[in-house]
Amino acid sequence: MSIKRLIVIVGPTGCGKTALSIRLAEYFHAPILSTDSRQFYRGLAIGTAQPTAEELQRAEHHFIADRAITDEVNCGRYEVMALERLDSLFQHHDTVIAVGGSGLYVRALCEGMDDLPEADEQLRTTLAARLAQEGLPALCEELARLDPVYHAQVDRSNPARVMRALEVCLQTGVPYSTLRTGARRARPFRILKIGVDLPREVLYERIDRRVELMMQEGLEEEARAVYPYRELNALQTVGYKELFAYFDGTCSLNEAVALIQRNSRRYAKRQLTWFRRDAEVVWFRPDADSEIIHHVESCEY
Repeated sequence: MSIKRLIVIVGPTGCGKTALSIRLAEYFHAPILSTDSRQFYRGLAIGTAQPTAEELQRAEHHFIADRAITDEVNCGRYEVMALERLDSLFQHHDTVIAVGGSGLYVRALCEGMDDLPEADEQLRTTLAARLAQEGLPALCEELARLDPVYHAQVDRSNPARVMRALEVCLQTGVPYSTLRTGARRARPFRILKIGVDLPREVLYERIDRRVELMMQEGLEEEARAVYPYRELNALQTVGYKELFAYFDGTCSLNEAVALIQRNSRRYAKRQLTWFRRDAEVVWFRPDADSEIIHHVESCEY
């Protein structure tokens, strides 16, 4: 078995994953690979909580602000990109740290994704226009008709997932759920999953404070800069959607900030639900460095 090791750090937004990943990267002399579905993109540094310039200097990072927001990355593409990058990194390192809170991207990296059809750009454009004109509930209603099984499972507040499922249904003529086999693919390296969490009240206080700091650091200005691209999948995320509503005049700035805080807390709850279902994840507090290192070093198998 390969001696190469991938340490995967998961957990809810705002729990301290980034800081922990850097400390572990320094200890293990390892590069860091992002599994965050939005940190790929330039121009979203504040809203996606990309590592700071100082943090980027402390450890080698990959997939951080390395492409334009118009260069869309989905789970299937990420799987290919990440495995190619790991193949290169493992030529020089025995350990790589992967960190992020996007559950599907972590799954793509660790287990692989189903062989679904490539995106149909014309159909995707059509669905994006329908989303803007008809709203997400209308697309969810159509998904319920075409694939009631997946409709019952999907996060119906997530436009990207609803649209992708609809896209596959319309492309193939069969329900999206029937094409999702969930078969796990072997990886040529060992995977060790570390979960990071905090008491709920502490986590929610951290999230609320982080949103306030993001606003102080210029999140409103960042959102205004990308507002012309608001229909892109990369911007269908907490922090930007609420400010876009403020720009459109449908809410006040204070209301938008409160919505970002609320929706960030809800997102954190969904992340925890997702990752808690994974029996391979071993959970720690974000400051339990010595315990985490001992656990990693004791798992030499």
